[in-house]
Amino acid sequence: MTLESLETIEDFADYGVRAFTTTRTAGTFGLSGDDPVGEVLQRWSGLQRETAGEGHRLVLGRQVHGSRVLEHSGGWAGFLLAAESDGHVASERGTGLAVTVADCVPVFIAHHSGLVALLHSGWRGTAGRILDTAIVLLARAGKPPEELRVHLGPSICGRCYEVSADVRQQLTGMPANRPGHVDLRLLIAEQARAAGVRELSVSEFCTRCDNDRFFSHRAGDTGRQAAVIIARQ
Repeated sequence: MTLESLETIEDFADYGVRAFTTTRTAGTFGLSGDDPVGEVLQRWSGLQRETAGEGHRLVLGRQVHGSRVLEHSGGWAGFLLAAESDGHVASERGTGLAVTVADCVPVFIAHHSGLVALLHSGWRGTAGRILDTAIVLLARAGKPPEELRVHLGPSICGRCYEVSADVRQQLTGMPANRPGHVDLRLLIAEQARAAGVRELSVSEFCTRCDNDRFFSHRAGDTGRQAAVIIARQ
């Protein structure tokens, strides 16, 4: 894939961890969009080749806008379409994790040991605190939140994301009687800080504002970016 088709995240390079989000140039990675499934699967094969230097496994879940996080170990090779889930933890280096996004937040997590996690956090996942679920799993694996590094990737910004009063109330925990704007990345960042995360960064890109570079559901796109993280084995 070309440099133009990937938005590379450099935050984890010193951990031996590669992370990136595809762009509109790479085409859609959504299996239920308008593009023929065969073409989309070819793009996923291209992602496998792109990450082959780091490992030989790539996992994608059947996303349902929930807070379930799956744990994956090694011992296999290829592309796995896992059960219904919106997050993944890789306990061994060489296991690539992927989610698809178009306005929802891709949450990249890495530990200096090479343990990585990746979450798809829309408003339901954020309200359901999928980040907390992942942090608990990582802590059980001996990776406390203060040792984690988190990056919130390209997604819709607070200026562009207007939601109903009910959704606002679920996200903020505050009474709401009218629609309003919500910044999902700000809320996730607050959750991360409250959990004890010390190293956190946020992408400069909004999928709606930068719709020429990224697919955006709110802009009417059916396409989806793929977000990927993998620790070099």
